[in-house]
Amino acid sequence: MPLQNVVPIQLLGLFATKSDAASLFLGNEEKAFVISVDVFIGSAIARAATGEKSGRPLTHDLMHLIFQGFDIKLDHVVINEVRDDTFYARAILRMENELGKKIIEVDARPSDCITLALLEKAPMYVARNVWDNLEDASDYFEKLKNAPIWKEGEEQS
Repeated sequence: MPLQNVVPIQLLGLFATKSDAASLFLGNEEKAFVISVDVFIGSAIARAATGEKSGRPLTHDLMHLIFQGFDIKLDHVVINEVRDDTFYARAILRMENELGKKIIEVDARPSDCITLALLEKAPMYVARNVWDNLEDASDYFEKLKNAPIWKEGEEQS
């Protein structure tokens, strides 16, 4: 299914901050942008990106297992709006079986969509009108990516 008016993106990096938040860098070779998430969803995204399993299924794992049980495919996710510095997203789900085909679009937090897309290996997109208005954070991402990691208890220089 060709998608129009969207830009493909991927998870570029995830950095914990000193507060209870994480900076999620998304984008492609053209541009990067940042979404701030709480530390718990940041951990879920990191686990999904690396394939790390927890001892018991967490919320996104549970959703993934339900999708598998009902043969539901996460077709793709789209970050479709930014309003008052808050990002909005949609998850497009597809189910096909002997009874027919059903496609539904679900409103969801971008962080949940990203986590599920990583678990399901589904494509991620941002709406073109959103993309065109996002500030490019590529330089900031490169600086963070190449900066030495500070660990608690160490002196910062």
